[in-house]
Parts: sequence; C-alpha cells; structure tokens
Amino acid sequence: MNDYELIGSPGCGSAIVEMALRITGIPHRLTELPYLEPGPGRDRLLKLNPLGQVPTLILPDGAVMTESAAIILHLHDVSPQSGLVPEPTAPERVRFLNLLLRLVGAVYPTFTYADDPPKWTLPGPAADRLRDTVMERRANLWREIEAQVGKPHVLGKRFSALDLYVTVMTHWRPNKDWFTQNCPTLAAAATQAEKNPHVAAVLERHFR
Repeated sequence: MNDYELIGSPGCGSAIVEMALRITGIPHRLTELPYLEPGPGRDRLLKLNPLGQVPTLILPDGAVMTESAAIILHLHDVSPQSGLVPEPTAPERVRFLNLLLRLVGAVYPTFTYADDPPKWTLPGPAADRLRDTVMERRANLWREIEAQVGKPHVLGKRFSALDLYVTVMTHWRPNKDWFTQNCPTLAAAATQAEKNPHVAAVLERHFR
C-alpha cells in the first residue's frame, strides 16, 4: 500500500492532521509549502483543492480529501483503535460531534475574515470594524466552548481529536495567555495534550 500524502504549511491547521497521522501510525509523508505564495507548489495544490487550502490529504488510491474534520473522521475509520473519535455507542459521541463542528464551522471562519479584513470590505474604518467584530465573536465562541470542556481532556477522561484541535488553536490568536486567563479549562486541556510525544513533536516543528 502506498503512503498517504499530507500537504500542509507551518503553523496552519494541517498540524492537527499531522498529529492525527502520527498518533494513528498510518504510513504517510509530508509535503510542506507556503500555500499562499505563487509557484509550482501552489499550482499543484490548486489542482488538487480548488480552494487552495491546507490541509489537503491524498489517499493511497489517489483520492483527495480536504477539510480537517472530514479527514479526522476518515483517519478514525482507518485506525479506530487509536481513539481519535468516540465510537457511535460511546456516551461522549454526541458531544464530540457537536464540538468538532463548532470548532470547524464557527471558530475557524473567524480567522478567514479577521486575518485579512480588507479582502472582504473597504479598507480603513470598515475593515477595522469587521476585524474587531469578528474577534469579539471568536472570544465569545471560545467562552461558550469553555463551558462544555471537561478535565483533563476536552471530553473529560478520554483523549480525542478535539484535544488536537484545541492544542493547535490555542497557539493562534488571541494567544495562549488569553486562553489561560479567559478559558483556563481549554488551556489546561491543551497543556495536557502536549504531554503526548506525537503532539509535542508536531508543536515543536510548527510553533517553536
């Protein structure tokens, strides 16, 4: 069987999938590129993923997967013993799915709009207002998620792919100090996940 290929970029959401691949032990290789910069790497990425986003995963049979949540669910199907996702009969399953979709469907888009406001509105006051409004929305979303988080992991006693998301995303804006002060349970779950050697190795490559 050929390896999976993960196309990613340093500091991006591809770090989440990279952690999951390491934890599952699924044979894979990494292709890192500055995904927003013109060149052969981006040209290839656009052919595979018209949105030009990472992570993009190429399966052994040549099929292409995008969207981290879909990829995580697929990797669980390939390696269910790794425990990335609670089984359908597990009591944590409903909360897992709810939080997974909350992270990728609500929190993730705030970076799309707040990272480059002039792309979406007029520069100047309108862009500043969009950035501030979206960042406030992000903070409120994190506080809502904080109220649903267990200890020591996001789901409580069991580790899951949610811990990978939280660990990576707490390295993004508004930064780890903000999480420590405003969402301490999320911050603690991220710190706990960093004890996993696979998680720690990926964080070292991407953020340190």
